Amino acid sequence: MSSLALALVLVAALCHALWNLAAKRVDTGGYAFVWSYDLASVVLWAPPAGLVLLTSGHALSPALVLAPLVSGLLHIAYQLTLQTGYARADLGVVYPVARGVGPVLSMAVAILVLGERPGWAAGIGALVVIAGIVVVATGGAASGRHGVRAGLLWGGATGLAIAAYTLWDSWAVTALAQPPVPYFVMSCLWQVVLMTPTLLRRHRAALPAVWRARWREIAVVAVLSPLAYVLVLEAMRTAPVSLVAPARESSIVVGSLLAWWLFKEPDPLRRLLGAVIVLGGIALIAV
Repeated sequence: MSSLALALVLVAALCHALWNLAAKRVDTGGYAFVWSYDLASVVLWAPPAGLVLLTSGHALSPALVLAPLVSGLLHIAYQLTLQTGYARADLGVVYPVARGVGPVLSMAVAILVLGERPGWAAGIGALVVIAGIVVVATGGAASGRHGVRAGLLWGGATGLAIAAYTLWDSWAVTALAQPPVPYFVMSCLWQVVLMTPTLLRRHRAALPAVWRARWREIAVVAVLSPLAYVLVLEAMRTAPVSLVAPARESSIVVGSLLAWWLFKEPDPLRRLLGAVIVLGGIALIAV
């Protein structure tokens, strides 16, 4: 992995940890919250996406419309599963499990199906990253063993969705050569369109309260979530997904430690040990 690709992934990891902290603060009205930040993401990121299309020579092709549709469906599953997990379990359990399961599955498919062959040092580094995530994820939870079980369940389900959209989006920006910013905006637009009927039927009443009480969280996620993923998509254009997927999980370092600091979640020493192991894996990936 090049130095530029690694830098993009690490900045993305920081943005990702910060927006997940904002999402954790929202414990009610999860569907309305997800719909709201997807809509805000479209509004905020549509101008840059249009500028990219105008200056890069890309057109609004069928691929740029249909490939994000699949991505949008996968991201809806990811976002709603993640938000449900945060409402029912500790961030310090859900987040590392989700970020651990995702790269394990992504790397396995990338190697077995896509034929990618990372170097031995990078391969060992990826395994070290996964081991660090396991250390962080196997600590205690504020809500006891029930909270740990809930975190493992929802984190695992979220990780499955992460693996699915990571592999699809990697294929879209490489094999289909889709520009990352317009691609992501189209995906967010599809998410808004697909979620709106259910929102109007079942969650319309929650919108005013969510907008009034959680506008700061909506803004944080709308800015940092697209920024984090666009940086990852850019990295995927020059580095194999089997390396990008584990490296982006350095967000677990920031996320787990901030979860302890801000939400007073348990096992700070275990979290720190896991963070050090993850950083060691990142160093090997960068070799």
